[in-house]
Amino acid sequence: MPIEKAKVTARGPMDFAGLTAIVTGGASGIGRATVERLAADGCRVAVLDLDVSSVNTGAGLLAIECDVSDNASVSRALTIAEGDFGSLDIVVNNAGIGAQGTVEDNSEDEWRKVFEVNVFGMVRIARAALPSLRNSKHGSIVNTCSVAADIGLPRRALYSATKGAVLALTRAMAADHLAEGIRVNCVNPGTADTPWVQRLLSQAEDPQKELEALSARQPHRRLVSADEVAGAICYLASPRSGSTTGVALNVDGGLVSLRVPST
Repeated sequence: MPIEKAKVTARGPMDFAGLTAIVTGGASGIGRATVERLAADGCRVAVLDLDVSSVNTGAGLLAIECDVSDNASVSRALTIAEGDFGSLDIVVNNAGIGAQGTVEDNSEDEWRKVFEVNVFGMVRIARAALPSLRNSKHGSIVNTCSVAADIGLPRRALYSATKGAVLALTRAMAADHLAEGIRVNCVNPGTADTPWVQRLLSQAEDPQKELEALSARQPHRRLVSADEVAGAICYLASPRSGSTTGVALNVDGGLVSLRVPST
């Protein structure tokens, strides 16, 4: 007896028409690029960020101030989004902060702060969204992780520790919620051209030299664009990827997998 294929009715490039999403850290960088892609494909999107003043609301976009390190703020934001949309199909856990240094360099307070945002923030958002996602036919969570979860990067001890936790959390959640019809995946960017990286470059003694070093670290010899990462996020979030769960998708120019001669 032939295996019955999953039936997906084509609605748009990524099948987001009629769906709703929240994107944390959605006002800039990878989050903003993701919001723009989702909205362009017909998804209604709630943009959650500490500062949403730059978000052009309307045309399916809802701007909500949210601090993912605070339970009350997360609860309020989800209540507003779900009240406005009436349903929730997709969660993009993108909010995050960086940290530089070896295990000796960051204070305990900084360790707590970065974990509060990068790990516990995702937990808070997912926990608040799960009741609505269980009612969706296309429930999906995509976490922004990093290649730092897979490889040892110098002076990134704290940041890498949080992203290692995100990778493990993603796989555990994928197993926990598979039977509920909720897919959980993550995207692992290499060094991306984001506001955080631009701030690091601006603080370097020789910004151009530092940019060249960051670009050379990746086999394709350039920074990853925010839009390239957003494309991977939307692929994982789309109903077209209904059999994809528990996956960590690298968008890194081959950094993790390839060993190519330097040029």
